[in-house]
Parts: sequence; C-alpha cells; structure tokens
Amino acid sequence: MIYLDHNATTPARPEVVEAVTRAAIDYPGNPSSVHTAGRRAREAVEQARAQVAVFLGVTREEIVFTSGGTEGDHLAIRGLCAGAGARGRRGVVTSPLEHPAVLGAVQALGQGTGEPWSVTSSRVTALGDIDLAHLESAVGDDTALVTLALVNHEIGNVYPVARYAAIARARGAVMHTDAVQAAGKLAVDLSALGVDAATISAHKIGGPHGVGAVFVRRGLDLPPLLVGGHQERERRPGTENVPGIVGFGVACDLARAGLSTECVRLERLRRDLVAALASIAGTRIWGWGDEPSGGQGQGRVPGTVMVSFAGAPGQLVAIGLDLEGICVSTGAACTSGSVQPSAVLRALGLGPEEAGQGLRISLGWTSTAADIRHLGEILPAIVERVRAAVSEPQPFSGGARPTAEEAWS
Repeated sequence: MIYLDHNATTPARPEVVEAVTRAAIDYPGNPSSVHTAGRRAREAVEQARAQVAVFLGVTREEIVFTSGGTEGDHLAIRGLCAGAGARGRRGVVTSPLEHPAVLGAVQALGQGTGEPWSVTSSRVTALGDIDLAHLESAVGDDTALVTLALVNHEIGNVYPVARYAAIARARGAVMHTDAVQAAGKLAVDLSALGVDAATISAHKIGGPHGVGAVFVRRGLDLPPLLVGGHQERERRPGTENVPGIVGFGVACDLARAGLSTECVRLERLRRDLVAALASIAGTRIWGWGDEPSGGQGQGRVPGTVMVSFAGAPGQLVAIGLDLEGICVSTGAACTSGSVQPSAVLRALGLGPEEAGQGLRISLGWTSTAADIRHLGEILPAIVERVRAAVSEPQPFSGGARPTAEEAWS
C-alpha cells in the first residue's frame, strides 16, 4: 500500500509506538493520585507538556492537553468567547476556508443559552487568500474572537497569521489559529505569531490518535467545556491519556529535530508530483503556486497538493487509486454515505461539479520518490477511465452519471 493521505492522519512513527507501549506499562497510575504510581504518571505528563511547549515556542503552563484537534478548537473558541460574551462582545470573525471543527465550534456559540452571536466570514480570493482589507473592516469593537488557520487543510496555503493577530489585538479581540496542518510542516513559533490561542493534534505529526493540545496565552481565562474534574488547571477535566500524551511529546521532539531536512525532502517530492500531474490534460492545481506573487499569501507547505482533472470526479479517481493500492483523499466531507463537494474549493468560487473534482494528495514521512513515480505511472489511465465512464450514459441506470460502485464494477 502507498499512503498519500498524510493531511488526514500521519502514520505513527516507530519511536512513538514504542514510547506509547512502554508508557502503558511503566505508568499505570492516575496522574491525579498522590501515591508513587500517580506521581510517576504526573511526571511523565509534565515532561511531555514541556516537549510540546518547546515545539510550539511557548511555556509549559500555556499547554492544555485534549483529545485532538476538534475538541481543541471547541475548547479554545467556545471557552474564550464565553468570557468575552459576558463583557458584551458577541462577534466572531472567521472564513469559509476553515476546518469543519472550527466552523462547527463557531456555529455552536450561544446554543442553548439564547444569547445571539454574530459571525462574519472574511472574503477570500480565487487563490485561497484572505482578503486583508475586508478582514480589517470586519473586526470591530464588538468582536470577541478572530479564528483563522495558519495552514489550510486542503490546499496547503500558509497564512500571515501574525498580521491577523495584530488586527485582532488592535480592536481588543483575541486571536485563535488552528495550527493542526502547520505543525510538523513548518516551524511554528506561537509567541512570535502573537496569537492568544492555537490548536494542534498529535496524529498529524506522527503521534498517536486521540490526543492533542491547546495553547492558551498566560493570563487568559479559559472556562472548560465540561465540568466535574480539576485536571489541566481546571480547563479540561478528565483523567489524562498518559500513554498518548507521552507519545505526543516524543512526536514533537522528532518533528522538531527533523523539520528542516524533512521539509526539503517533501518539497522535492511535491515538485516531482506536480510535474507528473501536469502531464495529464485538464489538470489544475489549487492554492498558491511555488512562487507566490501579490495578495497576502505566504506560499504553501511542502507535501500538500490539491488537484482536479476536468471531467473526472475526484471521488471516482480516489476509488480507482485505492483499487491500485494508493490512498488519497477527495477533500470532501462524507456524511451518512453522501459526499459533498469540497467546501474549500467552493469558497474559491467553484461550482458544485468542478469542486467535486478535487483530489488531495498529501505527503509525509513515509512518502518516497518511488511512491510518486508509481502514482505518476498509473494515474493518467485512471483519470481517462473515469472520464470515459462519466461521459457515457450507458450502461449506467437511467442515463444518469454513474455512482462510484457503478463506475468501477
């Protein structure tokens, strides 16, 4: 199997697997217990907290462990807004490019309380850039929070979050960034960015599933989403996932130590991938190019390519690749068996059919030059087969566009 879906999850590194296994045996105690086993577990958690903090350029007291990116986004966004709402600020500024976890957290504000919240969505360009002038006008005296990603999860664009944070700070708002897709792909110094809160997830950097972290700037109040425990400085109750947290810390150390060489390697592979894709007629790469010009964008992270092939639905191309042992993503949200076109591509101005042609190929530490060569060898035929299948109404039922099952039966 060739795995090219690292933006969805990155396979755990062997060192992480070993650390998690060892921690499950060596630290059986509850970190909140005062006996020897509990104290040893607490020491392991705090060592990992320090590792995550160094990875992000912050202090250990500013790290809150969570179950991953989705919980982290909800904790940061809803928690920070809770305090601001009490002070009369009930506005949030975000963008249509954000991860569903961020948009879901924003939509959940005020639910069950009857307290109205206004949400302003910043305009974006066809390249996936945030319209800075519109952002500046959108952040006002009633804005509680600005939440914009550091790296887009589908097209890989890197955003000037430090500029966004300065705009928020000038209006008295707080700034949150979802840094899940940035961690491990570029150097992340949250102190230098000037953000008030940020979210990362272990399984995006070769760590275990089910653990993540929120950075919250010292001095900010962060009410918990849940009640009933005193863990994580009263900000996230529940017994800590000691083995997962230990593995998270190891993953942060590995990502930090190998960042510069890995970025160079993945960028070389990405360029080879783009060259292979360019040989297919009707190919388009979405997001910023290799040398951005104009706008406010800062390029893209290495290893992420969002591509579409005219006339070839991305879902069918992904199925064809899967049958050949290659894992990629469409970038679409799958709910109850239905696949919706990429919300990010829709935000760039594409119609439903064109957005449905999106295919996300994302590289990581397991990716090799041989993987890219093999993909380049078999992809053209798969794209042509899909195009032929969707252009021929027969033998598919009713003359309608075939389903995934029909196209590959």
